[in-house]
Amino acid sequence: MSTREVRPRRSTGPVVAVTGAADGIGRALVARLADSGDIRKVVGLDDHRGDVSGITWRVVDVRDPQLTSRISDVDVIVHLDMDLSPDTDHRERRAYNVRGAQTVITAAAAVRVRKVIVMTSAMVYGAQADNPVPIPEDSPLAAEPDDGIVGDFLEIEELAKMAPVAHPGMTVTVLRPAALVGPGIDTVVTRHFEAPRLLTVKGCEPRWQFCHVDDLVSALELAITGEISGRIAVGSEGWLDQDEVEQITGRRRFELPAAITFGTAQRLHRIGVTPAPATDLHYVVYPWVADCATLRQAGWKPAHDNAEALAALLEEVSGRHAVVGRRLARKEATMATAAGATVAVIGTAAIVRRARRKRRS
Repeated sequence: MSTREVRPRRSTGPVVAVTGAADGIGRALVARLADSGDIRKVVGLDDHRGDVSGITWRVVDVRDPQLTSRISDVDVIVHLDMDLSPDTDHRERRAYNVRGAQTVITAAAAVRVRKVIVMTSAMVYGAQADNPVPIPEDSPLAAEPDDGIVGDFLEIEELAKMAPVAHPGMTVTVLRPAALVGPGIDTVVTRHFEAPRLLTVKGCEPRWQFCHVDDLVSALELAITGEISGRIAVGSEGWLDQDEVEQITGRRRFELPAAITFGTAQRLHRIGVTPAPATDLHYVVYPWVADCATLRQAGWKPAHDNAEALAALLEEVSGRHAVVGRRLARKEATMATAAGATVAVIGTAAIVRRARRKRRS
């Protein structure tokens, strides 16, 4: 496949490489950088060539040690090539995400790329009933290192922490977006809003903070140009309470005790009915709002408030149906709605019976 070079633009800015550039967040970032006069050249790295023009495409698997030969002329590398899908087997997803981040950091060190930028999530702060709202940006990471996506993020955070120690002279900036929304974003959190009712836990009021992909991209641009660095939370200002969310979505809540919610969800995860561990449900019932202090001090303002970001999420998931993170056909979703809150949590009796038959066979 062609790796044709694009003539560098006349700029004294950095040469920036972006992994995962053909799709999703990576595509949005390279499209923005392609129009920036502050960037000398943009290099798109992915396992296939994307459709953004005006940048240099180099086809490579980010887990391949040969990545070094593709970034020898790069000043800054932004690593966005991650699998965030709830449906990917957790072992495959962990291997892909952690190996990719490790290879990018090692390759950058080998060719003396001094600035590496990676993305994790504000999920690393943990979602707990007694979290402060908002959580200070420099708070310790309190998430559980399980087999959910947050476990991937915690391992990448550790790689980012150790990289400057192992490779003196390298700086690693970590961006931690709130609940991501926008085109192509499919996570346990977005699937929460595909459900007919919104799960809540007795005794705790959720607080919702979102991060639109457009705002993440603008924050990444500030990190590339050196206006921000360190560990940075990214999200819309403030938060929405549950009543506001219900008003915007037109969906009512159903409330259950925490023991029933998480115990049932964990049993269903073990038999393969639901894609995510029960701890992932913490992020749709407990608050994890982050204070975006570094960006605020840099003068950054999100283009989307939380209500607008939630509206964008609803538009993206329109026509889809899910319960406890598991995608349902329309018939199954109708059964879940008709059966009521308790059956909705366990994903409908029909789904459970089918999973058991599959295991026996």
